[in-house]
Amino acid sequence: MPSPYRALFAAPGTKGFSAAGLLGRMPLSMMGIGVVTMISQVTGRYGLAGALSATIALSAAAVGPQISRLVDRHGQSRVLRPATLVALVAAAGLLCATSFGGPDWVLFVCAAGIGAVPSLGAMVRARWAALYRGTPQLHTAYSFESVVDEVCFIFGPIISIGLSTAWFPEAGPLLAACFLAVGVFWLTSQRATEPEPHPRDPQQRGSAMRSRGLQVLVATFVATGTIFGAVDVVTVAFADERGHKSAASVVLALYAAGSCLAGVVFGLLRFKGAPGRRWLLGICTTAVSMIPLLLVGNLPFLAVALFVAGLSIAPTMITTMSLIEEHVPRAQLTEGMTWVSTGLAVGVAVGSSVAGWVIDAAGARAGYGVPAVSGAVAVAVGFLGYRRLSRPVPGRGGTVEQHSERQERNVA
Repeated sequence: MPSPYRALFAAPGTKGFSAAGLLGRMPLSMMGIGVVTMISQVTGRYGLAGALSATIALSAAAVGPQISRLVDRHGQSRVLRPATLVALVAAAGLLCATSFGGPDWVLFVCAAGIGAVPSLGAMVRARWAALYRGTPQLHTAYSFESVVDEVCFIFGPIISIGLSTAWFPEAGPLLAACFLAVGVFWLTSQRATEPEPHPRDPQQRGSAMRSRGLQVLVATFVATGTIFGAVDVVTVAFADERGHKSAASVVLALYAAGSCLAGVVFGLLRFKGAPGRRWLLGICTTAVSMIPLLLVGNLPFLAVALFVAGLSIAPTMITTMSLIEEHVPRAQLTEGMTWVSTGLAVGVAVGSSVAGWVIDAAGARAGYGVPAVSGAVAVAVGFLGYRRLSRPVPGRGGTVEQHSERQERNVA
């Protein structure tokens, strides 16, 4: 591992909460696809499987920011364990109802309960911010966490699908629940690195979404999430049309691998100036990288195009986290990070649904028009909201010039 990454772990406790965060984040990529695999194997109803997966995603999008708001106010250990217990009980109910042929409404209630799973990525990033705020190490830490995210998305679906198909249908979601339990309870046992809670401040009422800068980031990432959701669905259909459906997992793994590689390299670089311009460049690059997908005619070229497209993902995510740290009051940092994840989750659900409709109507190749249009929307929102990203953060104080200087010191 390059020296800047080794230096991250010089602080006591960093290895422990990073490992716990890795385990606790695996369900993010395992649970949804595991439920789809399980339900389709047991019942043969793909429509039901997809609806349950979407219920989990939308429930997490609705509940996640509220859990993170409570974390900012009361601390990780006091909030994450009860929330995780709710998600684990719901997951157990879903597995049992599936095994014993329970009614559909029970499956949907349990799927909604799984949405109480906390955003472990936001929790770990909040710990890094508490350790390295205002130093170059924070940029490296956010880069490392983006790489961890991609590792989860590369290996999580493979593990979940593999277990459910080779062992028994419930194996994938069961292992995801085990990862969640171990990750959360291990993380919350590490009190020394837990960020200090911020009790309710009368001057900071309401949600972190009152930040105008965060509103821009979340809206843009709804469009970005639509790209991700559409690419996943269309790639599976594209491979299926060419008689190699199983190759879709390899192609999508290359998409994540491109992001992982870019995240590692990006973390080694040092930048001057406010991150807003780099963020806008990343959004534009992500959008442009969708255009070649409209032209591919076979799987090898699709694999290359997606690998190249993945190179812009992690740098954009890393820069987004830096912007959140600058544009959200410190007492609402965890909630702010979770809102971006919520935007992505909503976008993924929208992208999957719209892409499926386009594929049914016009074929897989036409489906790549969905991420292309979504990229254009992300760029439009980014340009329209860019000025908000250069304004002072509510509750932080200072002039615009002072705030920009603080950004330069934190990122440089």
